[in-house]
Amino acid sequence: MSPDKKSIEEELKFNIGIIGATGYIGAPYRAEIRESKDANIVALCARRRELLERAGEEDGATLLTNDWREIVNHPDVNFIIVATPDALHHDAVMACAESGKHLLCEKPVGINADEAYEMWAAYRDAGLLHYVPFWTRFSEPFVKGKEVLDSGQLGDIRGVIYRWHNPRPIDMPLTWRDDESLSSAGSIADVGSHAYDTLRWMLGKEAVRVQAHADTITPPKPDLGGVNLTEAIELGQTGVQTNPTKRKGTTVDYASVAWEFDDDSVGTLILSHAPFIRKGIAPELELHGTKASLGIDRLSGNITLAKPDKPVEIIDCKPDNGFGNRFQKYVFPSLRKAYGGQASTHPNLKDGWRVQLFTDAAARSARSGRWETVE
Repeated sequence: MSPDKKSIEEELKFNIGIIGATGYIGAPYRAEIRESKDANIVALCARRRELLERAGEEDGATLLTNDWREIVNHPDVNFIIVATPDALHHDAVMACAESGKHLLCEKPVGINADEAYEMWAAYRDAGLLHYVPFWTRFSEPFVKGKEVLDSGQLGDIRGVIYRWHNPRPIDMPLTWRDDESLSSAGSIADVGSHAYDTLRWMLGKEAVRVQAHADTITPPKPDLGGVNLTEAIELGQTGVQTNPTKRKGTTVDYASVAWEFDDDSVGTLILSHAPFIRKGIAPELELHGTKASLGIDRLSGNITLAKPDKPVEIIDCKPDNGFGNRFQKYVFPSLRKAYGGQASTHPNLKDGWRVQLFTDAAARSARSGRWETVE
């Protein structure tokens, strides 16, 4: 290791505070950070004390609180993870920027694109590090698919079909993701943000207008109060034994989105958390070019190539075996690289804003029933 690189590594140690530390997102992040030599968990914020105390014991954190401001103002914290419900990101992120804290903010980064832009502008102007975890960029099937795309074998991509189905158990209770006051745009923003970012990364294109149909198609769910998503999935898998009140969520859990890219190519995106729309029937992503078409399927790992007048061929198999330690492999190296003044292509708040322009337009279109401009 060169002296310059060694000095950067020694200078930038991540002393981490986590806002939303015990939920479906925060808990696995903490486990990965604990395994990393690059970081130390200092402070944790969560709403449920029993989960917070358990997390504090696991992490050795010195501050446990239900007030996110204490995390932001902690003098020993230099890097903050915001993993709260969508509607709670903006105030915390803006305070982090003002306090000079580097950031990882979950996606969707705001409740709308205006919030997302404000957050990006604050971090851009402050010169602080920022990361948005669009993990699909690092999925092996998609990495391989981008290699094929970049080789030119497909020609110019003129059409895209993307199916992102994330079926939930039929008896799964409601969570904050079913609450329109906390969720940016239901499944459109949840999995749709990942899908659109993947396409931006692979194709280098932006959507210019969209038309969407969206609805809540899952039957009413048990209402058990403030359970997190991990608990809700477990309860849904085992079956809720009592007879709780059931009601429908107020966010969309299904959407079909058509759009045009800035080069007049077209796309269709089908998003779902409904329990009866399942994976594996067809490739997750299809890229249709002037020379050939490519199918990418994370479930099987198959990368499929179709050329005119030739049999469809499985050209590779890249099983999606997970990401490993995402902080050690992707987050910390990328941020350290940027900190040292080197170019880094990691997803950040600007990407979060660009993605939210798309998901906002899709949500508007679902309400208006018309084509909407991505702006």
